[in-house]
Amino acid sequence: MRVEIIGRDYNPSDKLKDVINRKVTKLEKYFDENASIRVVCKCERKDRYTMELTIKFDGMLARGEVTSDNMYDNIDLVLPKLERQLAKYKSKLSDRLRKGVEFEEEIIESLPAKQNKLVKTKTFELHPMDIEEAILQLELLQHDFFIFHNAENGRVNVLYKRGDGDYGLLDPQ
Repeated sequence: MRVEIIGRDYNPSDKLKDVINRKVTKLEKYFDENASIRVVCKCERKDRYTMELTIKFDGMLARGEVTSDNMYDNIDLVLPKLERQLAKYKSKLSDRLRKGVEFEEEIIESLPAKQNKLVKTKTFELHPMDIEEAILQLELLQHDFFIFHNAENGRVNVLYKRGDGDYGLLDPQ
């Protein structure tokens, strides 16, 4: 399993990197050797630190994010969150592991502060999947929506989480 640690407006110390590497190895029991973990450490402001942990495995993604006043606490908060997610979906995942969506992220430099700005662009490959797989992927990513190639009708669809906790599907003609 490959671990990548990135700092954004924050420079993770060697000690923090060692702690992160040591603690994320606990997740190896869920994945094969092709899995990769990306840890992004960000300083939101002087006393608020965010850690994003994204795991790519077998065409699937799982993601957790936490914010606190201490980066060392963040790793202890985000790992149990991801372990609960993975344990919850372990049986579903074992039944459904196929090629999924893989993201490549590109951060775009900030524009002047007085105008709306594009701060992030994501590109991804669409692979055919059914609606149940898309729901699983949406929950693993903890996003509000998920774009996928619907294997049933051959069209690009958007799955979204509704305010009442159910799901909606956008299916353009």
